[in-house]
Amino acid sequence: ANDPKRLFKHQPNSAEDSNHDPHFEPIVSLPEQDVKTLEEDEEELFKMRAKLYRFASENDPPEWKERGTGDVKLLKHKEKGTVRLLMRRDRTLKICANHHIVPTMELKPNAGSDRAWVWNTLADYADECPKPELLAIRFLNAENAQKFKVKFDECKEEVRKNLEGTGNTDSTNKVAEKLGELSVKDKASEEKKEEEKKEEDEKNKVKAEEKN
Repeated sequence: ANDPKRLFKHQPNSAEDSNHDPHFEPIVSLPEQDVKTLEEDEEELFKMRAKLYRFASENDPPEWKERGTGDVKLLKHKEKGTVRLLMRRDRTLKICANHHIVPTMELKPNAGSDRAWVWNTLADYADECPKPELLAIRFLNAENAQKFKVKFDECKEEVRKNLEGTGNTDSTNKVAEKLGELSVKDKASEEKKEEEKKEEDEKNKVKAEEKN
């Protein structure tokens, strides 16, 4: 009668078992995992709620299709200095835009609206496979849209300077190294040729003396 298992079996609603918390093993056991957003190495430069569209050129007729509503972010990589635009849908957090900002990108007004912009990207990774997209983004008001454009253009300039800086330094060093290598090789080959020529001349001289 004092067996708690028997008590629970026959009197499940008794006061003694009101605090009972049964434990059920899951059918499939999944280990806990740290979910990484891949934003850990980036600094958030801008974040604002907006609605994104893509131009579906594959449709007949081509049309603008809504891609999602959520926070659009401009993220700068702390080491590489690159900046990317990342946008996730509300609630699901599914990526609807993910591409690097490059100096050639240009935000253009969308159909005369003062709160929307259109731009091209050659490699958007929202669907994992990179593909060119014509995107449009619409903000709550003109002020928010202007804030986005100002920051977007700042990022373009920063990326341009970063590319020029690294490009110039790296290319200059590499060119200097190659020129140095070539000059050393050329010098060595010239010296070798001179030595071979001297040896040839001496052989010819010896042969001529032997004949005489």
